[in-house]
Amino acid sequence: MKEQVGKFERRVEINPAYDKRHPDPAKNYGIHGVDICFVLKGSEGAVQFVLYTGWQLPSIVDRFRDPMPVDLGYHSPVPHYEGQMVIAESCELVDGKPCYYDGSTLNADPVFDALTREGEKGVWDRLEAYYGELFGG
Repeated sequence: MKEQVGKFERRVEINPAYDKRHPDPAKNYGIHGVDICFVLKGSEGAVQFVLYTGWQLPSIVDRFRDPMPVDLGYHSPVPHYEGQMVIAESCELVDGKPCYYDGSTLNADPVFDALTREGEKGVWDRLEAYYGELFGG
């Protein structure tokens, strides 16, 4: 889902669970539950919050886990600290320019708390504040 809200584009991507276990270790990609990524994109870059829901496929229903906030990060066309390396030569979130990325699992916890207390609005409010801290405005 994408929507324009003021000067920002909001995206919510929901990626499905998978079961890619295989007896051949070279072909074993394990299991993963549904994850949700909230992206707030502006003219200077983008910020994101990623949540692993713990929701698994029915084939592995005995392996449900608690939700886990895993990332509060940013995508930027310019480095934010000395020695920061480009992670992609072309990134959609910075309009096809080289991308400098950094993120934190620990910093994702307050956004998860906002999600549980305030719903989606809490996530967007925290992402807008984070965007302002990183990119100004």
